[in-house]
Amino acid sequence: MAKKDFDYIARLEKAIQKKYGRETILNPKANWDDEKEQQYLEQLKEYSKKQQAVKEETERVEKDGFFLPKNLINKKSKRMCPICRVYSFDKRDDLYMNKFECCWKCYIQWVDGREERWEKGWRPNVKKEKV
Repeated sequence: MAKKDFDYIARLEKAIQKKYGRETILNPKANWDDEKEQQYLEQLKEYSKKQQAVKEETERVEKDGFFLPKNLINKKSKRMCPICRVYSFDKRDDLYMNKFECCWKCYIQWVDGREERWEKGWRPNVKKEKV
């Protein structure tokens, strides 16, 4: 094993310091303290959360021979009215589904003017037979 040439190392460090500045030859632990350690750990946690979110977004699951994004499979569709069981693509129904959990027609028939009773949990006992 060859001996280290400490004079060469010193000359090299001086040249690097002259060209790039004193910070380039310092030991990284020289300016490290507890406050910087805490900041680093917080940044590491945030980065980890972002990475996990990206992984969950891009995760794919096989369903019926197709790979689909996992977040699409777990979403519940609010297109079917729980009262009359009608499936709708009408944009007007989206508003009433989000606010009153029923379609526009059921809102007009059962909720309009009786919002307090609806908010307390009353629902009509309507059974629609399948055709």
